Amino acid sequence: MKLLFNSPAKILIPLIVAGLLAFLFLNLSDKKQAPNLTFTTIDGQTMPITSLKGKMVVVNFWATYCPGCIEEMPDLVKIYQQYHAQGLEIIAVSIADDPLNQVENFVKKNALPFPVVHDSDASISLAFDQVSLTPTSFIIDQQGRIIGKTIGKLDFVSLRKLLDQSLTTQSTSSKGST
Repeated sequence: MKLLFNSPAKILIPLIVAGLLAFLFLNLSDKKQAPNLTFTTIDGQTMPITSLKGKMVVVNFWATYCPGCIEEMPDLVKIYQQYHAQGLEIIAVSIADDPLNQVENFVKKNALPFPVVHDSDASISLAFDQVSLTPTSFIIDQQGRIIGKTIGKLDFVSLRKLLDQSLTTQSTSSKGST
């Protein structure tokens, strides 16, 4: 009798483990492509997302009335200044119900160095999984795949580690190809 119950377990447990591993592998390796759209900055410049391939990109949804957004903005500026020359781009997307004049005043007052977009019709928010909370940030890799999403303030220690690893890998691989 012991053989009957022991034998299926010897077969089922490895099958279950293999199935779980396959599920995890497929979910972790199946990264979603960033939506194919064109950003128009508050100063009228257009920036197709396809033009950012080859760069790491942080798309940060924010609002001038959002305390967490305002609190993380200086850290976004520091990250941008530290990593932009190495291939980082940050796109700050103010959400639809944030008045454009307030966004423009905030950008001017705080001298934001990265592109700022006003999502006046909410089309960008909709394209990025219907963003409704701020701050919300998406991390996009050099191939245009979304590799991270944070609702709430970014973890800048983790972001720096990711950028150090990804941008070092990118510069090493591009040196090897020349």
